Amino acid sequence: MKFQKLDLLTLLISLFLLSSCKNSGDVGLELSPTESIRGELLDTATVLSATQIDDPASTYNMARYPLGELKDEIFGSTNAEVVMSVAAPGSGFTFGKNTQIDSAVLVLPYTSGTSVERYYGDTASVLNITVKQLNSNLLDQKTFLSNATYPADDVLANVNKAVQPNTRVKITNIVTGKPDTIFSANPQLRIKLSTAMIQDKILKLDSATLANDKRFKAAFKGLKVQATTTSAKGAVVFLDMTTADGASMEIYFRKQSASTTTAIDTVVSKFPVVTSATSANTNYVAASVKHNYADAVNENIASKTQTQVTYLQAGGLRNKISFPYLTQLKEKIGGSLIVSKAQLVVELSNPTDTIPFKAPLRLALYRYDLASQRQLLPDGNPGSSTNPTGDPRPLPNTFGGFYDKAKNTYTFEVTNYIQDLIDGKTVDYGTFLAATPFTEFNLFPYPTSVSRARLGSFHNTDNKRIRLNIYYIKSNP
Repeated sequence: MKFQKLDLLTLLISLFLLSSCKNSGDVGLELSPTESIRGELLDTATVLSATQIDDPASTYNMARYPLGELKDEIFGSTNAEVVMSVAAPGSGFTFGKNTQIDSAVLVLPYTSGTSVERYYGDTASVLNITVKQLNSNLLDQKTFLSNATYPADDVLANVNKAVQPNTRVKITNIVTGKPDTIFSANPQLRIKLSTAMIQDKILKLDSATLANDKRFKAAFKGLKVQATTTSAKGAVVFLDMTTADGASMEIYFRKQSASTTTAIDTVVSKFPVVTSATSANTNYVAASVKHNYADAVNENIASKTQTQVTYLQAGGLRNKISFPYLTQLKEKIGGSLIVSKAQLVVELSNPTDTIPFKAPLRLALYRYDLASQRQLLPDGNPGSSTNPTGDPRPLPNTFGGFYDKAKNTYTFEVTNYIQDLIDGKTVDYGTFLAATPFTEFNLFPYPTSVSRARLGSFHNTDNKRIRLNIYYIKSNP
């Protein structure tokens, strides 16, 4: 008989988890009053939320780099720029005799792929792009935080460029001794640099400097690329600075032919920018992102009371959320409490998904430990053979946080985290929501995305709110 009760209890819990009923009440098992099981939905658990400015993050060795300017009437403005060191073409490089520079082009490939964020904002925007030479060698930089400032003075280019991250470009391929060819290249920014400036800053360098990468970087300290827009909305594009034979400074020049003294060859040399260069040819690339938030956002950040809405922006704003009464739940309900399922549901406030500033496709949810270090929630850190330190309770790929466009919501499965908070096994030193790229779950606010969202708080009068739904089973004492 003992085993029959255990089997029935197991079946009951399974059926309860599959049920969508609210407040299901007593389940009709023929058990004594002390063994009665209840399945309930608590959807009134208080969730407090507040907008915070997020910490600056390192921008060294990121998957992609932002460039551009956003003008958002709800959030304010965002400006992103990129700095980069430039490597010498290779050991022993020389321009040769009687060299004349025809042109120089800074090549910055757009990030490719259908599942990554390639741009944000209005693709009809035009960016005014300025390229300057850095005043200091990036190799001497100790950190590369997202709020850093990189002084630069000498202007090498100032051009207007349409935002075209989806358009392939036609490029002339210089072939020494043969006719040039035309080929179609992946989408990229091609910024023509001042020939006079390149002649003065690079062509005049001696052969010992050109042949040694460290010496070259000390002499030519790198580039800073800035962008503004006169367009109504603006845009930020994302650049691929890691793919081999990608980002570079191309210098086209004419020099005496090696075959005959009467002929002139036109050649091109690439000065690499990509961060995947060899250790002997190390390049540094970093981003700097500045926000000038609207008054409503700043007032929301400064507010000491619960507001109707909160604000999120990748690489800029996060939400601190808390569950102030969870530790009192056992006392309120009475008896032993087992959380069958807990979901944190985050709903967008009106206006919800506004073109061109669309809602993030994914949110991150993480917590602080005692030392205020960012940690995964147990539900977002399932243990496995490749993650032996993870939590053994959650199933893989069930944590959630993806945007449901039909409902304008994000849903996280937080069963184990809530159970641990109720039982006092975990202390809530801080729980945080942040926007994160669709294909990545970033604990840190790397500016590999700039998407934003306005969320409804627990007290939102339009019922666009953040909710904690707890499905629990209680055994009466």
